[in-house]
Amino acid sequence: MGRVYATPEQLTAWTGQPAPANAERLLLRASEDIDDALRTAVYVTDALGMPTEPAAVTALADAVCAQVEYQVATGDDGTGAAGKWGSVSIGPVSLGDRRDNPQAAGDVDLAPRAHRALNRAGLLPGVIW
Repeated sequence: MGRVYATPEQLTAWTGQPAPANAERLLLRASEDIDDALRTAVYVTDALGMPTEPAAVTALADAVCAQVEYQVATGDDGTGAAGKWGSVSIGPVSLGDRRDNPQAAGDVDLAPRAHRALNRAGLLPGVIW
């Protein structure tokens, strides 16, 4: 199991809604997305790779909660498969319009609010302090 930067309780506080039954899985998947987006970011971590500076801890938790909120709002289950087609039929195959969004750093469909949380904390790749 990978690093998880937010808890179901933090997700509830972020969204103002009860955490979904599969919150732990969604938080894990969203944390993986954030890790991918921050592949070349530099910040202080402990031996387990968890951030230690309070600003980074808060930014990563906020970004993960924003990522889950975004995925739930777009109907994604954490797999990245939802919302790619405007309409789909199976027989005799009709897909409709493709709805790919521009990809963020690390080729991740990063939620706009997650991007802003990471940007405010100076964690996005390319930010020099």
